[in-house]
Amino acid sequence: MKNQIKCFSISWSLLFMLILLHATSTFAQEVEDEREFDYGERSEKGPRRWGELKEEWAACKNGDMQSPIDMSNQRVKMIRRSRELKMNYKPCNATVKNRGHDIMLQWAGDTETESEAGSIQINGTEYFLRQAHWHSPSEHTINGRRYDVELHMVHVSPDTNVKNNIAVTGLLYKFGKADAFLSKLTGNMASMIDRMEERNAGVMDPREIKTGGKNYYRYMGSLTVPPCTEGVIWTMNKKVRTVSREQVKLLRHAVHDYAEKNARPLQPLNSRDVHLYKP
Repeated sequence: MKNQIKCFSISWSLLFMLILLHATSTFAQEVEDEREFDYGERSEKGPRRWGELKEEWAACKNGDMQSPIDMSNQRVKMIRRSRELKMNYKPCNATVKNRGHDIMLQWAGDTETESEAGSIQINGTEYFLRQAHWHSPSEHTINGRRYDVELHMVHVSPDTNVKNNIAVTGLLYKFGKADAFLSKLTGNMASMIDRMEERNAGVMDPREIKTGGKNYYRYMGSLTVPPCTEGVIWTMNKKVRTVSREQVKLLRHAVHDYAEKNARPLQPLNSRDVHLYKP
């Protein structure tokens, strides 16, 4: 009888551990298989149809906190107090991957939520940097202006008590001088054109991604690809960086969308607040 009780206890312990592992390994991450969706305006798998393709993608159609949005001066509330984004990044091994719909750089980590590349802190919660990827043209706009490239740095909190466990920092780019960080991926991108493959990028330091100014927008939104999960904390840097035309061509050519875009259309702001933080 004691052995039965002991086995029963162990079984419940294992079940509890499996539930925790499942919770931390399925943090509503982006869909990576490009065959499941695309960006064609008239496509049966395009953005206007995402919410109809799968039941678990319903938020893409029915959600009221969707991203991207236009950050218009008329709708932005300015916060004039110091609340700088606390970043604690460090060099870490990374993999560059052609996901078919974008190029992604993924940093190594012990779990899907914690990585060795460091983290950011938002309102006392630590979010670990998992990956970065590029959209062209930009998904977010400022006062209606769409830029040439947008970089998303995706962070995840392993704290199961945190309601909003995904935080994305975004950077906008216009044509100009080549971006030094993106240049480091040129060789890998060129070697996987039209191939959904991945390459070892070696040690990549996220601190080399130059963010610039201390002014940034913040609002509550969603992932910009299926499953369009809501509750994502968005932080968009107001300073616009530069990227060369050749780099943008390679980004598009690598994912065999040379003349197309991989940017989701703007979504309604609805009743959400957008804050502009200025020191």
